Amino acid sequence: MFRSGRLRAGPVVIRCAIGAGRIGRDKREGDHATPTGEFRLFFGLYRADRMPRNATLLPMRPVRPHDGWCDDPDSSGYNRPVRLPCKASHEKLWRDDHLYDVVIVLDYNIFPRRKSRGSAIFLHCARPDLAPTEGCVALHPDDLRRLLPRLSRKTALTVR
Repeated sequence: MFRSGRLRAGPVVIRCAIGAGRIGRDKREGDHATPTGEFRLFFGLYRADRMPRNATLLPMRPVRPHDGWCDDPDSSGYNRPVRLPCKASHEKLWRDDHLYDVVIVLDYNIFPRRKSRGSAIFLHCARPDLAPTEGCVALHPDDLRRLLPRLSRKTALTVR
């Protein structure tokens, strides 16, 4: 069994997946740790072919097959959205495994952006068994959809 986290939304507590490297203060690219801290929610992406746009106060847009996120610390696009194909190392946001059917971009290492301090730290859908993530926080899809109406750009996700 994997070690899971807990996400608290007011009085509601939801089990969540965290990084295989647990929770860390000194996040590094590729360490599989979920960074500790308080993170604002910037915007969200969703697979329009798999689900409708949920009611939320967050800016949301459909993810497209050419959407990616750069995870190459030596690239000028590091920890930023990129259009695929992309020469730099990146994550594909259009995935077959349903993990990115809903993705909320957290403000971890965005402003300021620090080389090799971690990229693509999202709130997204978890695997059915809540298997560890690469460093993100992940919820069962139904839990994430239920939470979406409560989220806005004023929402902060605290990881500790």
